[in-house]
Amino acid sequence: MAKKDNIASVLAFEKKLVSSDGYMYGTTWDNRSQIAPLALQEKSVRGTISNRFKKSDRAAFEKDPTKLDAKVESANLQRVDSCSLALDQDTLNLQFTVKVLGGITKPSACNNALFKQSYSAAANEYITTQGFSELARRYASNIANARFLWRNRVGAEKIEVQVNAKNSTVNESWTFDATQFSTRNFDFTNDQINQLAMHMATVLASDNDFLLLDISCFVKAGKAQEVYPSEELVLDKGKGEKSKILYQVKDIAAMHSQKIGNALRTIDTWYPEFTDPRTSAGPIAIETYGAVTNLGKAYRTPSDKQDFYSFFDVWARGEKLDRVEDEHYVMATLVRGGVFGESDK
Repeated sequence: MAKKDNIASVLAFEKKLVSSDGYMYGTTWDNRSQIAPLALQEKSVRGTISNRFKKSDRAAFEKDPTKLDAKVESANLQRVDSCSLALDQDTLNLQFTVKVLGGITKPSACNNALFKQSYSAAANEYITTQGFSELARRYASNIANARFLWRNRVGAEKIEVQVNAKNSTVNESWTFDATQFSTRNFDFTNDQINQLAMHMATVLASDNDFLLLDISCFVKAGKAQEVYPSEELVLDKGKGEKSKILYQVKDIAAMHSQKIGNALRTIDTWYPEFTDPRTSAGPIAIETYGAVTNLGKAYRTPSDKQDFYSFFDVWARGEKLDRVEDEHYVMATLVRGGVFGESDK
């Protein structure tokens, strides 16, 4: 069969881990039944000049130090959003849901019957041999370790994650002490994580089943401490606008569903540079090129044949990959979802 007869120029997969926005509430650790929505506060502050100057400016300051004094005296006025617990609150409560979906063997769009047939065969073989057990264990671990808190996880005295899983046949709950689980690797076992992972794996491997995870996380941060909702990306900020705009939904501070989803899929320890979890970037989010924007680096490049397309184009047509870890990565990318059509020119 010629490859040109097996090209899907239209190919898309719906994501199978669907996160909601995360809503933020304040409470106390000793009385977590009483919660109150957290609202954003606007601040007007006068900042100091701290940016790196151009070489020409630095040279001018060396010649005439008074020019730097004039710069420092210039007011750096800013309006920013912030969010904090109340004076009588010491605990952040973050609530969100995650829906796990089946149907990975069938693309949501595919315009080539031969490709669809070969892909479905490869996906079914993966389900038969691997059963999503490894991927589900890592997703469940990222729920248990509260990776989704991002900056809110740093410096927390206590973190408790409550998970309730429901569908037509499942209604179970678990409580995790997130401080007991690392975010640098997945080299740990836990019976409760395994139980949650089993239900997630069953659904991911199914044709059309679903599982709804209702997640409530409590973080003891300290009285009146600042907490960190998602920051909005504003492309066209006019003069006088706020320099930091935080996310809120109906006056409740919130985290983007995309940010929570990114945390859940931060499971890639199979990229080439992950050799020592203490010195490497640690697990990275599942991306087609292993992109980590805050580090400005792509860890899976086409030149090294480690990107998603290098693996997927051969695997989906019936060829075996060298490592089962590469199959895990390919399937995790499909769980993430996206448009993966190949040019037929």
